[in-house]
Amino acid sequence: MTAVTQPRWLAFDTSTDVLSLAVARGDQVWTQTLPGGAQASSGLIPAVLAMLAEADMPLASLDAIVFGRGPGSFTGLRTACAVAQGLAFGSDLPVLPVDTLLAVAEEARWAQLQAGAIAHDAEITVLALLDARMDEVYSAAYRWEPVPGANHGRWQEAAPLQVGAPEKLQWPNDFPVLQAGNAFAAYGERLPQVVPGGLRCEALPTAAALLRLAPALWAQGLAVPAEQAMPLYIRDKVANTTAEREAMKAKTALDKAAAQP
Repeated sequence: MTAVTQPRWLAFDTSTDVLSLAVARGDQVWTQTLPGGAQASSGLIPAVLAMLAEADMPLASLDAIVFGRGPGSFTGLRTACAVAQGLAFGSDLPVLPVDTLLAVAEEARWAQLQAGAIAHDAEITVLALLDARMDEVYSAAYRWEPVPGANHGRWQEAAPLQVGAPEKLQWPNDFPVLQAGNAFAAYGERLPQVVPGGLRCEALPTAAALLRLAPALWAQGLAVPAEQAMPLYIRDKVANTTAEREAMKAKTALDKAAAQP
């Protein structure tokens, strides 16, 4: 009898200020959260090697390297792609790029499921929101559709990836039941209000979410060669100009002055 091989994955996301890392062998999962941002470029590879050693999984034994391709921090995305390429080239592995906003949606769905707020067989639409800085928000909407008679489901895009001021983003026609991400503290009332029966929760694109998404994406044939580990930026502008920053400061000051009694 031929033994069933357990899938082996390495996953990481550096698109936010958090470095999220995980490895999996079948149902066994090891996870770690470290400071991201500027520290991700120097800390990711040592953390990966240490976690693989802890799990007793040589790099060459993996099925693929799963990484958050964006949108998100430009520096973080370049770090993720460079490390994914380097590790994959060295061990002749494919890479599996995953949209970070899809990972946000999955992390939020999983958290609500574990908390008992939704059922396994519930259909749910998630509006994923990440702070894009520069007074803008990255957004996308996804619909989770359960598979009848099974304990799993699949994600479908409900509204495409976009970036813009919170007031100008286009939302799906069927208003999302769940808003998730890290943009609520920064943009507050400028984001769409939660309708009765809706939910809002903080969520990040974690490596654990990438691992839960990986089998379905792998089955769809979305793994690519190492040289195709490319970032998804959405926009090509890294930062506001000095004039734009000064204009934003002036507007903020005027708004505060107007709010004074």
